[in-house]
Parts: sequence; structure tokens; C-alpha cells
Amino acid sequence: MRLHRLEVAAFGPYARREIVDFDALGADGLFLLHGDTGAGKTTLLDAVAFALFGAVPGARGQVKRLRCDVADPDTATEVALELSVQGHRLRVVRSPEYQRPKRRGQGYTTQQATASLAWVGEVPHGQPAEGITRIDEVSRTVQRLLGMNAEQFFQVVLLPQGEFARFLRADTTEREQLLERLFGTERFADAERWFRELRTERGRELERRKQSMREWLARLAQVAREEPPDDAGNAWVAALKERAAGVAAAAREEDREASAARESADATLQERRTAAERVRRVRSAHQRLAALEEQAGERTKWAAELAAARRASTVTGLAAEADRQTERLERAERSEVAARTALVAAGFEEPDSPVTVLRERAGSWREEAGALAGLVGEAEQQQRDRNRLRDLVETATYATAQATAISEKLQGLPERAKELRLQRDQAAEAEAKLDGVRLRESDLTSALADATGLPGLEAAVGDAADVERAATDAHQSAKAALLDLRERRLAGMAAELAAGLGDGSPCPVCGSGEHPAPATATADSVGEAEETAAAERERAAEERRGTAFTARHEAEAKLAAVRDRLRGQTAELLDEQLTAVRGELAQLADLAGRKAKLAASVAAAEAEHDELMAERARSERDAGAAEEQRRALSERVEERAQRLDVARGRFADVGERREHLVALVGALDELAEARASRAAAKERLDQQLAAVRDAARQAGFDTVEDALSAARTEARVGELEQTLSDAEKAAAAARAVLAEPELAGVSPDEVVDLEPAGLAAEQARVRAETAVAASRAAVQREQEMDSLAQRFAADLAALAPAEEEFAELDALTDVVNGRGQNVRRMSLRSYVLAARLEEVAAAATIRLRSMSQGRYSFVHSDAAGSRGTRGGLGLDVLDDYSGAVRPAKTLSGGESFLASLSLALGLADVVAAETGGALLDTLFVDEGFGTLDGQTLDVVMDVLDELRAGGRVVGLVSHVEELRQRIPTRLRVRKAREGSTIELEGGLTAA
Repeated sequence: MRLHRLEVAAFGPYARREIVDFDALGADGLFLLHGDTGAGKTTLLDAVAFALFGAVPGARGQVKRLRCDVADPDTATEVALELSVQGHRLRVVRSPEYQRPKRRGQGYTTQQATASLAWVGEVPHGQPAEGITRIDEVSRTVQRLLGMNAEQFFQVVLLPQGEFARFLRADTTEREQLLERLFGTERFADAERWFRELRTERGRELERRKQSMREWLARLAQVAREEPPDDAGNAWVAALKERAAGVAAAAREEDREASAARESADATLQERRTAAERVRRVRSAHQRLAALEEQAGERTKWAAELAAARRASTVTGLAAEADRQTERLERAERSEVAARTALVAAGFEEPDSPVTVLRERAGSWREEAGALAGLVGEAEQQQRDRNRLRDLVETATYATAQATAISEKLQGLPERAKELRLQRDQAAEAEAKLDGVRLRESDLTSALADATGLPGLEAAVGDAADVERAATDAHQSAKAALLDLRERRLAGMAAELAAGLGDGSPCPVCGSGEHPAPATATADSVGEAEETAAAERERAAEERRGTAFTARHEAEAKLAAVRDRLRGQTAELLDEQLTAVRGELAQLADLAGRKAKLAASVAAAEAEHDELMAERARSERDAGAAEEQRRALSERVEERAQRLDVARGRFADVGERREHLVALVGALDELAEARASRAAAKERLDQQLAAVRDAARQAGFDTVEDALSAARTEARVGELEQTLSDAEKAAAAARAVLAEPELAGVSPDEVVDLEPAGLAAEQARVRAETAVAASRAAVQREQEMDSLAQRFAADLAALAPAEEEFAELDALTDVVNGRGQNVRRMSLRSYVLAARLEEVAAAATIRLRSMSQGRYSFVHSDAAGSRGTRGGLGLDVLDDYSGAVRPAKTLSGGESFLASLSLALGLADVVAAETGGALLDTLFVDEGFGTLDGQTLDVVMDVLDELRAGGRVVGLVSHVEELRQRIPTRLRVRKAREGSTIELEGGLTAA
């Protein structure tokens, strides 16, 4: 991957469009982004990252606020990057989401994020010639071409020194998180999780098996009705089966004996019941015949009554119809009287006139009422129009009064709206000031906290200095003691060598096999163990001295930072200022809080004014329209009143006169109809009475009254017929029973006793049913016992292999997850990461030894941590000067920078190789050079020069002035192409 050109507009501190030509900058393979702190050096790296991935590294990416605050509203925020990767040249353009002022009206609107990718030159196979415009497609294409994601790119190409300094001093967990992101070991974490989930699943399955065994034992115990022993197994189950089989056999034998006894008792009882039933039937037949003989006289009377009722049935129907005709005649006579009374009441003076006269008079008056029907409608409309006239007068009066009242309300409304608008503007101004006052409050609060903690920081600096002096003295004492011991050991080295001589063995100094006068040890001789112990005490003292030095340096730095922020302000002065600012903030917040309510009041006042104006206009229009309608309607009412006065005659109005005529016509028609109906009913009644008399004579009765007295209801006739028929059937049935052969010789006085036989049969039945139930229960228990025993034996046989399999899986899962028999406490994922970290340490050591002139090397450790914590990710430093392995935390500031840079470069090489990514032809190193002395800076620059081998371009980001002297100058700000240094001043840059 090689960068060619970068363009930024309204991005970060860059308000205008700025261009960086990387081809010109990287002509020598090494260039510098130089400028004061805050000039915008790192923003250019953020722009590169944003163009590729739509995100910026580190904490800056969490803010998501990329637009320049001072950019022109019409200048769009945009980043364009042109680069080559895998033989293809492309141009990526991105714009983030941000808020811009609305082009119409007040407020802000959201400008949506956009992205595009265009191919420069030849289009790759399978890619659209017009490029890509979807944000997600652009990100996927860039990641596929680079072979790494955003997190890996930030670590490999934009080397962040601060993060690698933290990586050096991090614990196992933090180091593991970073390495996981870079090397993508999620599949190994998935494997660990798969083992854990499989163990959980198999554990649950094993527990289900054990629970099944417990359930089978419980069911066996329930069937056997006994508690299972603690060691219940196949032997106990076999004993249960044997006992159940014996109980079932005894129950079946009892069932056979009880069944035979029941059959014998039932047969005896049935014989007694048959004899008793025969006696009962004979006795019942004799009793029935005797009863029928006693009722013979009554049956003769019933037969005569039934015959007379059947003859009278032909007369009763005709007599009933004559009664109905009589009722119709009476109703017709009553209707005629009522109709005559109604006609007289209506004012007709000749109610006894013939029917023809009545019908003629009704027809004449009906025609007259029809002629008045049209005028009735006009009379009703006349009344409605008069009511309408009154309504129009009231409407005109009300509308005129309403317009006058509205005019009075409109007089004071403009002044009130003006006052509300003034108050609303004051609230808006207070709201605009709130952010500034809140910022002042926040600054003063932080400053007051600094001023309050200043004495503590000063005391901490003094304490740290005291600790450092004590540590320095202790270290110097330990070092002096070590040197003294070494001198004493050297002085007694001859005696130490002589102690190892033996007869015939060569001397390690002269080679002679004879030792005439070997040296002897003196009282103050020192051995190797004492020297080693002294060296260990000196090293520990040096570590404490370094720790004390670092603590004192950090305390002084904190104190200097706080004093710089305070700039001489005291806590009392800051407290007074904070109190005043908070008072002002409360006033502004209270006033700003009323802005919405005041704005609503202004809008309501303006709306009320418009509404009142419209209502007054409507009231004036309504008054004029009502008066015009009243004049037109009044003329029509007067003309119609003249016609209606002629038509109504002596009545109150036309409708009353028509109603009178209609009532007379109705009364006349009703009386005529009633007289005709009465005459027809009288004729039909006379005919029906003659028919009834003829029917009575034909039925054999002297008079109609004799026939009606002999008549009976249908229910009584049916009852007589049924009674006579039942008597005949009962006599025949009783004679038939006595004639049966099996009843021959049976006396009705014979007595049969059933109680002894019934008692014996009941006892036999109870015994048999009890035996059957016991036999069925015993057999069922035996069968259930056999079934449960088979299932228990099968589950018991399958449980042992499952337990062995789970034990093996449990041990393997513990090993994979860094527990159990895993003595190093390393999980599978940690093991893989440890191998990657070992590769990183080897790659980083090459550069670290070069930059530290052979003094330091990285040492990877896979030992378990303290207190049994996970290991595998230990990273220390080997100091060749002392031959000791030191924690990375003991390195000085400059040494930490060298170690961090070496680690970053080594990790970049390993990650690039691991991900199979494109060749990284462009690399950026961000800050950290200010901690190096001149000699070390030369060594670092030599290493960076080596990175340029093969055409790689290295960009340095720093404010260190000395770097400007070391990198040849051919390009500067706002000048032609003169060198390879970019100077950033006040957030402005040029290419």
C-alpha cells in the first residue's frame, strides 16, 4: 500500500481545502510532519484513517465530531485519499455526518454521511467501472484490498507510541485484549467456548441419566411398596421380581376357587327366584280377574255414554258455528251504534238517513277537503316563514353587537403582543449565553479543585523526594558493599582455586599436577554465594531507586501541570468567581427556561389578533345578509296571508277546516259500512240455526238441547274408549297367564323363601370380586416390575460409559481453558497468543538491540502468573549490561520510547505477515522523539532509514526541532517543492 495524495476540507482544525502530496514528500523515503502542539499533525493521520475506514483511531474516534467549528457553512466536510494497493490505484472520498445551518429558516439540519470509491486507470476484474457509492460496500472493498481491518491498520500503519508504552507495562488481561484484536484469535476463543458448552451439555445429559436412574428406583420402590436400600442395584431388583411373582401365583389360585363358589351360589339363588316368580304370576292373574268382575256394571254405563256422545258429535259442530255467528251479529250492532254516535258528535243532523244518502254526502265533502289540501301546505309554510322572520331579526341584532364587542377587544391586543415579543427575545439572548457561562463554570470548578488539591501535591512532591533520597542512599550503600565483596573475593581467589585441587589433578593456572604450597583461605575471604547475594541486594536497591525516581518525577509533573493551569490564582479568588458565575448561570437558566412559554404566548397573541379580525368581518357580513333576507321574506308572507283568510272561513285556519271535513267523511263512511255489516250478519245467523235443528232430528234427538247435553269432549270420549279397551285386554292377559303350561299345578297360596339363598350368593360374589381385584393387581404389579427392571438394567448399563466420557471431556475442557492439569494456567487462546507474542518479541528485539546499541532485548515468558493466575503473555527486557531480566516498567522515558517503537515495528511486521495483507509501502510514526538524546536519536534515525529499503516510505510526526535539521529540507509550507518537511502553523497546511 502506497499513499499518493490527501485532500481535507472543513475537517478537524482545517477550515479550508488543504492538499498533501505524498509522492513529493516521499521522494527520499522519509519525511516529517512538523508543527507546534495542537497544529494538526495527527489530524492528517486521522484523515487517512477516516478515508479508508470511516473511523479515526483512539479516543478521538469516540467523540465522532470531525467537522471544523470555524469552517464556512457552505464548505462541505470531506476527505479524499488517492492510494495504490495490490497493483490498483483508487480514490476514496468520504464525508461524515454533521449538523449544518438550514438554508431556509432558523436551526440546523443533519448532513448525511457519504462515501465513494473510484478506480484510477484500469478497473479490476469484477468491479463496476463507475465505482462504488454505498458506504458499507466501500468499507468492505478497502478492507479486502488491504487485508486488514481498521484496528489492525491503526496498529500496523499508524504506529501509536503511547499505546505500545502501555502495552509494555500492561498486565496479562490487557495484553491479551490487544493481541486478540490484532491477530483475530476469535476461532480459538470459539473452540474454548465450544468445549465449555459441550461440557455443560454433556454434564446436563449425565445428570439427566442419573436422575432417570433415581426415578426408576423410586418407581420400583413405589410398585414394591418398600424403601430402596442405599446400595440398590440389580440384586435388589431381582429380589423384588421374585417376591412379586410369588404373590401373583397365590392370587391367581384364590381367584379360581372364589369363582367356582360364586357360580354354585348363583345357580341355587336362580332356582329359588324362578319358583317365586311363578307363584307371583299366578296370584296376580287371579287378583286381576276378580277385580274386573266387580267393575262389570260400570262398564255397561260407560258403553251407553260413549254411544250417545258419538251420535251427538254431528250436532255440536253446527251449534258452535251458530254461536260464532251470534257473536258476529252482536259486534256489528255495537259498531253501528258507535258509528251513529260519532257522526252526530261531528255535527251531522240526519244520522238515520239511508246508506245511499250517507255515501252521497260523504263523496261531496271528500272532494271539498281535497281542494283544501294544497292550501294546508301553504298555511304551514306561512307559519315557518313568520318564525324565520323573527330569527333573522335576532341574527342581525346579535351579529351587530358581536362586531362591536370584537372591535373593543382588538384595541389593547397589539401592545400586549409587542411586550411578549420583547420578553421572548430577552429569553433567547439568555439561552445563547448559557453555553459560555456553563463553560466558565466548568473551568472555574476544575481550577478550584486544582487549587484545593495543590497543598497535597506539594506535600506529595516532598515525600517523593525524601523517598528518592533514602532509596539513593540505600542503593549507593548496597553498591559499595558489592564492590567491597568483589575486591575481597578477588584477593582470595587463589585460595578459592586451591580448594578445588586434588592430588594428581592439573592446576587450572599453571597446569602442573604437583601442588607443593597451595594457598589457604583467610578469615575475611568471600565466596561466590556471598557475592551473588550482595549483587541481588544491589539490584533490588537499584529497582527501588528507579521506582522512587519515577514517582518523584510523576509527582513533580502533576504539581507543575496544576500550577500551570492555575496561573497564580488562589482558591479564595476562584471560589468568589465561581459563586458569581453560578449566580449568573441561575439567572440566565431561569430566563432561558421561559423562552418556550413566551414564544408560545407570542404565537397565541398573534393568532388571537388574526382570529378576532376574521370574526369581526364575519359578524358584519352576517348582519347585512340577515337584514336583506328579512325584507324579501316579509313581502311573501303578506301576499300569502290574504289567500289563506278567504279559504279558512269560520275556522281558525285552513287546516282546521279541512280536518273537520275529513272527520265528517270518515264518520259517514263508518256508519254506512256498519249498517251493511249488521244486515249480512243477521242473514247468516238465521241460516245456521235452521241447519242445527235439522242435524239434531237426524241424530235421533228430540231437541237441540238434548243433543248438546249428550255430547262429550274428545278427551272424555278417548278416556271411555281406553278404559273399556284396557278392561278387555286385562281379562284376556290374565286368562292367558293361567293357561301357560309351566304354571300348571302352581297354587297362588304357595310361599317361597329367597333370603338364605340371596345371602349366600352375595357372600360368594364379594369373595370372588375381591379375589379378582387382588389377582389383577398382583399380575399388573408383576408385569410393571418386570418392565421397570428391564429399563433400570438398560440405563444402569449405559451410565458407566457416559460417566467415563464426561470425566475425560471435563479434564480436556479444563486443560483447553487453562485449568485443571494445565500447569501453566494457559488457555488455548492464550497459548496461540503467546506464540504470536513470541514472534513479535523476536522481531522487535532485532530493532531494539540496534537502537539500544546491543544493550536491551525482549524476553517472552510463558510461566504462570502469581497466585495461580494465567500466564503465557509475559514480556520483560534483558539488560546485557547487568545480565539481568528487568520488568519493562523499570525503563526510563527514552528507553521506553525505544522499546515501544521497536515493539510497534515488530508487531507491524508480524501482523502484516499474519493477515496476508498488501505490502505496506507507507508507514507513520507518531511522536515520542522528544525523550531521546542526540546519540540515541542518531541510532533511531538509522533504523528508520533501514525501513526505507525496498521503496518503503516512512512519515514521522513530531514537534522536535532537531528532526527538522536531520531530515533534508525540500518542501515547506506555502512554498514551492523545496524539501520533504511539512510545517503546520495555526492549523494550516500546504503541499
